Amino acid sequence: MVKRVLIVDDDLEMLVSLKEGLSRYNETFSVLTAGNGVMAVDLLKENAISLVVTDLKMPKMDGFSLLAYIMESYPEIPVIIITGYSTPEMERLAREGGAVGYIAKPFMIADLAKKIMGTLRRESDGGTLHNVSSGMFLQLMEMEEKTCTIRLVEKSSGKQGILFFLEGELLDARANGLRGASAAYEIFSWEEVSLSIQNACHQKERRIHGDLQAILLEAMRLKDERERSEMEVLPKKEEKKERRSEAEQKEKTNPVDRVKRLLGKELAKGYGVEDIYQDDSWEDLVKGIEKMAKWLNAGEFNVGYIDSGEANDFILVPGDKVTVISVNPKCPRDRLINALKG
Repeated sequence: MVKRVLIVDDDLEMLVSLKEGLSRYNETFSVLTAGNGVMAVDLLKENAISLVVTDLKMPKMDGFSLLAYIMESYPEIPVIIITGYSTPEMERLAREGGAVGYIAKPFMIADLAKKIMGTLRRESDGGTLHNVSSGMFLQLMEMEEKTCTIRLVEKSSGKQGILFFLEGELLDARANGLRGASAAYEIFSWEEVSLSIQNACHQKERRIHGDLQAILLEAMRLKDERERSEMEVLPKKEEKKERRSEAEQKEKTNPVDRVKRLLGKELAKGYGVEDIYQDDSWEDLVKGIEKMAKWLNAGEFNVGYIDSGEANDFILVPGDKVTVISVNPKCPRDRLINALKG
């Protein structure tokens, strides 16, 4: 994952020189530049920044003010101070303000690059993964009660985001200028991501409430809505063709008859099947399971067993309408499910 480093200095010639000199490290990090603290704040709001390198004496908003802003609003972003007016007192104030490094002008670009690389390595001290499902991985963070900061890059678009976990609970998220739940929904809609894990969470304020499963389901619902809106622009002929095809398919296949056919031998042997019918009241549950299976790359949801704890349990078979098989709890569950997989 290529990280983004923001360098802030009112010396524009120096900015150009640093950007050119650090270009040899483009495979590890890219450089954004700002001429003052106000410009830096705007870039921080719009980009996923991994590290800020800032001068102290600047117009409009000096380096100390920028450092204080970052510590309050983006506490996970480390800051390296550069200055041409180095004194022990100034260095002490910078470190007490939260800076992780300090370098005096003039300096060699190689020395700055060394500091940058060393700081960025801490950002992924928990490891780096590529081409994974964010939903599946983040549920592991919850299960393991992990405290960490996770930076993500979507494979197809290059969009970047960041998630903050404290003991397995999602505190906050940021992506594409969004923050909180809105950013989490954006990130969780991404199909394949590369991510790096930092084994620390400097974010303390909780902006996201609710468990991770509910957030994942809402993200999938919003994604489905977007995809449906995009489908509405298809030519009317295609829509009519699809509707006709679906109608023909419904006429050809009776789901209850199909289930009876698949369970033929088991029905004949009386393996605890009480009734087979269709029931719309299970539809929301089945849709939720289908979305979660898709999100986790777990394959297509074909059949599910519900242990009701009552006189009858239920086997659910998804379709245009949910087919329900009422069974005796002592039935050979695995045998029935395998038969339904056909």
